[in-house]
Amino acid sequence: MSLLTQTVKAIQPLNKTAMEAARARQNNLTKPPGSLGRLEEISIQVAGITGQERPVIEEKVVITCAGDHGVVAQGISAFPQEVTPQMVYNFLNGGAAINVLARHVGARVVVVDAGVAADFEPQPGLVIKKVAHGTADMSQGPAMSREQAVQAIEAGIEVVEDEIARGLSIVATGDMGIGNTTPSSAIVAAITGLPVADVTGRGTGIDDEQLVHKVAVIEKSLAVNQPDPKDALDVLSKVGGFEIGAIAGVVLGAAAHRIPVVIDGFISTAGALIAGGLSPLARDYMIAAHASVEIGHRATLSHLGLVPCLDFDLRLGEGTGAALVINVIEAACKVLNEMATFGEAGVSEKAD
Repeated sequence: MSLLTQTVKAIQPLNKTAMEAARARQNNLTKPPGSLGRLEEISIQVAGITGQERPVIEEKVVITCAGDHGVVAQGISAFPQEVTPQMVYNFLNGGAAINVLARHVGARVVVVDAGVAADFEPQPGLVIKKVAHGTADMSQGPAMSREQAVQAIEAGIEVVEDEIARGLSIVATGDMGIGNTTPSSAIVAAITGLPVADVTGRGTGIDDEQLVHKVAVIEKSLAVNQPDPKDALDVLSKVGGFEIGAIAGVVLGAAAHRIPVVIDGFISTAGALIAGGLSPLARDYMIAAHASVEIGHRATLSHLGLVPCLDFDLRLGEGTGAALVINVIEAACKVLNEMATFGEAGVSEKAD
């Protein structure tokens, strides 16, 4: 049995007993029931994910997956492909936005080379899981083989399992890859059936003319490859990216080990869409960090049944929005654990 098959089989429904206990405690804390809104809902979800009535968030990790895309040859990005490895070095040197925000929330950053079109020397903080030096140009044929799609997903699973061995309470997804909003939009259009123009944004900042061209390239890619919307592996292999596959693996690996996974922006949510296609149960283990400026993001979240925690006009990726929301999730669990009940505080409850 392959690692992917084993992982999908290991994903179980949320623990209803733990959720009911967490909900009962929330309703008995010194506040009107439901008055802390989403914080209460999140703590109950985390209880169901972990199977712990009073979950504690301690070890935090942001896994930022990097890869390159052959489709950049079609002129769909405002930045050259060389920026991908340059940003990987920036991550490793601690100088990127994700490093700042991860330090702020006390999370370690793990950078995964899932398919960058450059080679790196082994170094701390970098996990080399390179499937290939970038995908093929999806506008001309499949971005990768089905076997490579499985390899990319299993790379993400392996990284999560290695982090579990180090200690892991919560994981956040992140991405880096010049041109990767293009395969992300293709994945979303393929799986949701929405028009390409309705799920394709400006990425790193292309102009109106470039946006029209980008939509046309995605439409051509879908026409050339005909991905099967009911087969997530087929969609990933036809119009996906190695880092997107690795993100899907992170989601599946976390779900299989009952660890909450915070989904970042548009690219991460495209990976989550692949994971949800492979295991519908995995959706219950996801917490959507934010609503990206990318126009396809809200449609993707809606398809997954996820409600974003923040709406900050973010569109950087890297895991930045997800890192911020780790703090929110930790706060939700602390409220559940540390607030006094009416009985403990000697406060009168609402009259009948």
